Amino acid sequence: MRLLYVPNLHVGSFELPEDEARHAIKVLRARVGDVFQLIDGKGGSADACIVEAGRRNCFVEVKEVVQTPKPSPKLTLLVSPTKQTERFEWFLEKAVEIGVDRIIPVWTSRSERKVEKHQRWQKVIVSAMKQSGRSWLTTLEEAYSFEEVIAKTESPIYIAHCMEGEKVHLLNSIKRNTDACIAIGPEGDFTIKEVELALRKGGVEISLGESRLRTETAAIVATTYFRALQN
Repeated sequence: MRLLYVPNLHVGSFELPEDEARHAIKVLRARVGDVFQLIDGKGGSADACIVEAGRRNCFVEVKEVVQTPKPSPKLTLLVSPTKQTERFEWFLEKAVEIGVDRIIPVWTSRSERKVEKHQRWQKVIVSAMKQSGRSWLTTLEEAYSFEEVIAKTESPIYIAHCMEGEKVHLLNSIKRNTDACIAIGPEGDFTIKEVELALRKGGVEISLGESRLRTETAAIVATTYFRALQN
């Protein structure tokens, strides 16, 4: 069924948000009597019937809202945005589809481009949620420096890097049914200082395999491994 995102979903008749109304009318060719599925990004979903469709607005009627429990365990990713923003947006899209609960963009010593596009990235996440049929919206935090994130993070961080030394593979590090926070560095990798900072906070050094992966690939691999452990 066709999906629309309505943050303030409730029972009754109401007008769709402007962006979703435009999408329903212009792209999906909504007509009176058509039925769409609405999701609010907070576990709520509902079948909605179009009761009025104009050029720029659209009214629907909802008779029941169904609540889906929040996914568990939860995965938080700390990821350094890539120099080419389209590669980071590709990561956002795929990570949401696979199942990540929270994403925190982090600036590191070797980040090549420190430009935050929060509104644009948020739209990518909403679109991916709708495409994948998920009812919970991934939380996208504001960007912080790696030091700031480490300082305020209470749970141990699994930090992936390519430097020499003993590291345990992610699949052998994370326990089933346990929340996790995984850090993925920039193209030039984390620095020794950054790794040591994470370790002083109880962090764990991990490997994602023998291959050297791009930032966005490493983040997707980590997400996939985490979700595979939960099955």
